[in-house]
Amino acid sequence: QVQLVESGGGLVPAGGSLRLSCVASGRAVSGYYVAWFRQSPGKEREFVANIGWNGVDIYVDSVKGRFIISRDNAKNTVYLQMNSLKLEDTALYSCGAGLGSGYTSWGQGTQVTVSS
Repeated sequence: QVQLVESGGGLVPAGGSLRLSCVASGRAVSGYYVAWFRQSPGKEREFVANIGWNGVDIYVDSVKGRFIISRDNAKNTVYLQMNSLKLEDTALYSCGAGLGSGYTSWGQGTQVTVSS
């Protein structure tokens, strides 16, 4: 099973940008689909974006046009470029990976805090 470690979170002013990284180890991530999720205190975990093994990406409506998910299989890494950040983007961001039936590997998450 692949292991995932996220990084790149931090404190950023509204309108700013961050790039999150999800680094995989243990297995090549090239055959996996990988997604970013986020969770704020008191809220359910929310799907943010997913990228397939073939590079096809999908996004939740609230981040379309602002976030970009990408993958670098040579580095075994998936990225989430977040632009035009809003206060409501504040959350713990985690990545998940799967091969077929759901996401079976998860990272611990990286905190993103957007300030006014």
